[in-house]
Amino acid sequence: MSEHTHDKLRQDEPTLRPGLARVQEGPWADWYHWEPVDDFEEHAGPFYCKPDGNSVLCGFIPEAKNRNGGGNIHGGALMTFADYALFMIAGGMETSVHGVTMNMNCDFVGAAEPGRLLTARGEVVRAGGSVVFVRGIIDDAGRNVLSFSASIKRFKKP
Repeated sequence: MSEHTHDKLRQDEPTLRPGLARVQEGPWADWYHWEPVDDFEEHAGPFYCKPDGNSVLCGFIPEAKNRNGGGNIHGGALMTFADYALFMIAGGMETSVHGVTMNMNCDFVGAAEPGRLLTARGEVVRAGGSVVFVRGIIDDAGRNVLSFSASIKRFKKP
């Protein structure tokens, strides 16, 4: 990571160790939310996850704020959700993968609408010492909306 001031979002705040917190009530009860929040993801989402067998299921209910000019969910909102899902799929509920997205390829295969639960699932294609490769799909009740493949450059553990 760069030492340039413009590369750090919060210069004056201590680094907090993030993790997953279980939601206790409401429509997302028994799902998990990232704490402390990632401000951009929280604004675009919020996004949630929960165990799904040996994998992770990610969830997002887009709102009117996520629409494009045509009334469907903006591709940027779907890609932000895919990026969140990328890390959840790569690390699982243990959140063991820390790094940055190196690249992401997305194919928009269907339209999504506000107010409907979108889910993301995927798999780790390969996990090396410094790079993890993942592929996944975002769907709306079984109807594919976006497929993605991406790689994560892992941070070295201190």
